[in-house]
Amino acid sequence: MNATTNSTERLTLSIDGMSCGHCVRTVTEALSGVPGVKVYSVAVGSAEIDASDPNAANDAIAALGNAGYQATVARRAAVANPARAGGCCGGPKGCCG
Repeated sequence: MNATTNSTERLTLSIDGMSCGHCVRTVTEALSGVPGVKVYSVAVGSAEIDASDPNAANDAIAALGNAGYQATVARRAAVANPARAGGCCGGPKGCCG
């Protein structure tokens, strides 16, 4: 990924086979183990993730398949400026002081 180009996407995944809180935990754990994926939220039937790697969406879907769930990308949206450690500018106090 080019350091000057933001290619992070917010993906909404539609996930079949989820029915309870245990499923939510299993999906969260599966997605958390995928490089380039930050889990934004998980609910029964769906998940929102931030993908900073071009292969992350496919890797996330594969990880969910390995966990026993069928997933598809329902929506994609560009993430304008994901927060970085130290704030968006990376300064010692961050942007907010």
